[in-house]
Amino acid sequence: MTSQELAIACAKAADNAKASDIAVYDLRGTSSITDFAIVCTATSVPHLRAVLRDVDKDINEQHGLNPTYAERTPNALWSVLDYIDVMVHVMAAEVRDFYNLEQFWKEENRVEW
Repeated sequence: MTSQELAIACAKAADNAKASDIAVYDLRGTSSITDFAIVCTATSVPHLRAVLRDVDKDINEQHGLNPTYAERTPNALWSVLDYIDVMVHVMAAEVRDFYNLEQFWKEENRVEW
């Protein structure tokens, strides 16, 4: 599985968990940390937990992959699943607006999924 295929699979899993405003960015050649970043919004702490759980479960069941690292602190309103080449950021809307990660990535790097 390529990193782009994994990124799209993660975005679809987040969509199935009803995350909103899902964006996938191709950071190859731009970032030394990861190839793809997914940013999505959860509506509450329980929803954030559910998105993390469902993405983790779907990727494991469908592709046999587990995140190398998972920052599962939903009370912080920002959690991350790190698959090395793909990082999934699940954020509350106010945290996403405040940190505005997407300001660092060019719109032309956004991937349609």
